[in-house]
Amino acid sequence: MREILGKKLGMTRIFTESGEAVPVTVIEAGPCPIVQKKTVDNDGYDAYQVGFGQKHQRRVNKPWAGLFAASGKEPTRYLREIRFDDGDLEVGAEVKVTAFHTGERVDVTGISRGLGFAGVMKRHGFSGGQATHGQSDRMRAPGSIGQSSYPSRVFKGMKMAGRMGKDKVTVLNLEIVQIIDDQNLMLVKGAVPGHRGSLVKIRTTNRG
Repeated sequence: MREILGKKLGMTRIFTESGEAVPVTVIEAGPCPIVQKKTVDNDGYDAYQVGFGQKHQRRVNKPWAGLFAASGKEPTRYLREIRFDDGDLEVGAEVKVTAFHTGERVDVTGISRGLGFAGVMKRHGFSGGQATHGQSDRMRAPGSIGQSSYPSRVFKGMKMAGRMGKDKVTVLNLEIVQIIDDQNLMLVKGAVPGHRGSLVKIRTTNRG
């Protein structure tokens, strides 16, 4: 298992040697400095606490400032824990995009775009009511949502109108099309969740 933090820069397309156009998402992956190392003896599990992005020293509180000072690294905007196969990395080292290679399959996790309040047709794909046979106010309505005398309540999880998006989403088994190590860029085939500039986590997939 290998993981790295990155920033979604947007989408474009590249052309293969045969002339095929491949849609890709451009991700700025790392470098992620290791600011703390979690161990089974001290914390009950093995992980690295890594940073990503830049943050001005004036905007860092004292606990974070002490953590970065102990690691000898500049403050970062994000701090997350990641798992890594190579347990030999120490505090102060960096996880870079070179840990991945072209053709590898990865899972990408991010926060999807927030779409605000949405009705059942947009949010859940309902077909809606009839739009003919006279004037009707049921065209985009959800219809019946429960029972009358028993159980006299709406079940939890009922598909209804509400907030859409802004959820944690993982897209599985995406292919790395290209690695540009001198610019810390990773080109992944297909779309990944989130808006441009949002934080994403890339990890090697365990799917076949």
